[in-house]
Amino acid sequence: MAIYAHPDDADVAAGGLLAQWASEGCAVHLVVVCDGSKGSHVPQVDARSLREVRRAELQQAADFLGASSVTCLEHVDGAVTNDEDLRATLVGLIRQYRPEVVVGPDPTATFFGGVYVNHRDHRETGWALLDAVAPAAAMPLYFPEKGEAHQVRHLLLSGTHEPDVVVDVSQTIDTKVKAVLAHSSQMGGDPEGIRDVVYGRAEQAGRPVGIAFGESFRSVELAF
Repeated sequence: MAIYAHPDDADVAAGGLLAQWASEGCAVHLVVVCDGSKGSHVPQVDARSLREVRRAELQQAADFLGASSVTCLEHVDGAVTNDEDLRATLVGLIRQYRPEVVVGPDPTATFFGGVYVNHRDHRETGWALLDAVAPAAAMPLYFPEKGEAHQVRHLLLSGTHEPDVVVDVSQTIDTKVKAVLAHSSQMGGDPEGIRDVVYGRAEQAGRPVGIAFGESFRSVELAF
């Protein structure tokens, strides 16, 4: 299961891994917390129309990856909060789909290279994910109305300052590029430039471990 804030986040962060899992026969469930309605620098864009565009882009990207399901929670961009309601929703989805691995953003990463502040929605989604997985989903007295308890075995957190796992996505890098480019409302009119960025970041992630293309994560193996 991949849990991310915005419609394009999973593809950018972990599209190669998700496509690899799907190609191997795994059920890949994608959960997107936000509706994408504020993802534009153009003030004249209608938020409602943008939300619908991004929903369609999300489904196209998920189809490229081979996702088994897509769940959109429709929180307004910028308004995500790690509150009881969001945790309860995530616990319910985890108990419904019972994933072995959950992938999502590392909420501890805030500043990147002195040029980027990690989006609040990413951080709040990451904290809600962690709280839903450990311990809530695994313990029956948390949100008992959300189904039978389920223990996630492994967390993989992307966008982290402390990566300790690199996944080889050399076989699915082209699929990842297609999924990222499906979000055309976010990627502008330069598909070649976006393709170069995706390849470049994957090459950078793979280089330390001697693979052509990689995606890096902070790994947590949960004790139970």
